[in-house]
Amino acid sequence: MNVGKTLLAQVMEFVPWETFGRIIKRHKDDAGIHTLGCADLFRLMAFAQLTWRESMRDIERDKPRPVLLIVPPVPAAAVTVRA
Repeated sequence: MNVGKTLLAQVMEFVPWETFGRIIKRHKDDAGIHTLGCADLFRLMAFAQLTWRESMRDIERDKPRPVLLIVPPVPAAAVTVRA
């Protein structure tokens, strides 16, 4: 049973997400995107690199392997605490 974080989660902790977000906004790279944004594509390609994939098609083609679930972080203000 897995006790700690996955390797991908540990690597993603080193990414400066605030700086990454500012760069995306500065270059307007998410403008007009209807599917995955730049940050999600970065996470997907990092997963591909860690699992020795050659492309995103490689991930899609290999269905028996574990599926990567990309869930954006929920801001603390959006979480309600019930007593």
